[in-house]
Amino acid sequence: MTRIVVVDDQALVRQGIRNLLEVAGFDVVGEADDGQAALDVVAATVPDVILLDLRMPRYDGIWTLCQLRGRGIEIPVLVLTTFDDDALVLEALHAGARGYLLKDVTLEQLTHAVHTLADGGTLIAPSITDRLLRAIRTGPSPVHTDAPPVQDLTEREMEVLRLISMGYGNRDISEALFLAEGTVKNHVSAILLKLGARDRTNAVLRALHEGILR
Repeated sequence: MTRIVVVDDQALVRQGIRNLLEVAGFDVVGEADDGQAALDVVAATVPDVILLDLRMPRYDGIWTLCQLRGRGIEIPVLVLTTFDDDALVLEALHAGARGYLLKDVTLEQLTHAVHTLADGGTLIAPSITDRLLRAIRTGPSPVHTDAPPVQDLTEREMEVLRLISMGYGNRDISEALFLAEGTVKNHVSAILLKLGARDRTNAVLRALHEGILR
């Protein structure tokens, strides 16, 4: 059973999300109302996925993402927010989020997103994907200017990267390409190294910016 921590400053919203997720068969192991509380709860419960709102008093979602990354905590984070803003989406992804959904999603869409992140994939709300891709292609680089130059990917690594960009997790990729899951993990590690990326989302962002993915 996938274990989840829900982070939102509104108690009623947290309770509603908890109830929906538990009905869907997930185990909500903790709640928090701001970033600092989230770090404490995550450390105590070690969930499989974190659901994170962005706009919270004191310590907000971006601060929380940066703290998680700075502490080496690699638990996938799904941003669940009301803010449909390109700059905020990019900022969240740059800070380490693996998914971004708006709170008007259906329960089916939410559960699919949680399963996708738990399996190692990424997922961005379809309603903002096209705008996001245009922002990546026309805006500033999504990677640090001191990032190492990209190295050529093999044909198999390109196949894996394309599936990553579509939100596939390791298990889905292994089934699609008829590979062992351990082999897929090795390919993902090689892709991150060659693209100078810290995670799968950053790898896709850099591949788009460099024209490797279109």
